[in-house]
Amino acid sequence: MAYQHGQRLRLDGLTAEPLTLRLSVNRRARRVSIRIDARAGEAVVTAPSERRLSDGVAFARQKAIWISERLAARPAASPLAPGQTILLHGRPVRLEATGGAGAARLVQTDQGPVILSGGEGEAYARRVENLMKRLARQALTERTDVHLKALGQRPVRLSIADARSRWGSCSPHNRTIRYSWRVVMAPPAVLDYLAAHEVAHLVHADHSPAYWSVVQRLIGDHRPHRRWLRDHGAALHAVGR
Repeated sequence: MAYQHGQRLRLDGLTAEPLTLRLSVNRRARRVSIRIDARAGEAVVTAPSERRLSDGVAFARQKAIWISERLAARPAASPLAPGQTILLHGRPVRLEATGGAGAARLVQTDQGPVILSGGEGEAYARRVENLMKRLARQALTERTDVHLKALGQRPVRLSIADARSRWGSCSPHNRTIRYSWRVVMAPPAVLDYLAAHEVAHLVHADHSPAYWSVVQRLIGDHRPHRRWLRDHGAALHAVGR
């Protein structure tokens, strides 16, 4: 059977619950691989070509139990609602309602930082998310500019989004960098790593040793920050779901 990039495939009968695979072709991939997209609740099979996607599907069938266990272990959704606690720059912040329809704002109290917002239900969640996006833009703009200057690079067009799984992306040809607002929940050093990661792509578009040497020149040892995102990223993607 011929498979295509972007295709979703349902695997029945291999585990107690059906599994959904998303097929992806990455020309830079060296081998077939599987990762868990915790936010989407599916496994992503990546292959270096469409011809190799069939190998990826066969590999996923062999790893069905492992995929099922990883999906079952993903963090539960955490709504943006009064009484919840989320992270901001790696520190817990409590969400509280103010009544009315006022925009969300960050305040310091004797008990620690609190986000106060008006609105109810989805309106409340939207106000809190908008605040988090503003804070993310502020922090990421600052760190992006620092790394651009360190590399002698011209300014870029920066945008904040909510990608399904990627933390950031860089398009060197039109000098645009796109970040997930969710990284503002991570510790500042992790956010700084992400900014360095994307700015370094203006120099090298791949993930070659030369590319990683640029990242290391900007922030030093990047491995702890990559590991933090790998270990805690699913929990950040569960916030507001």
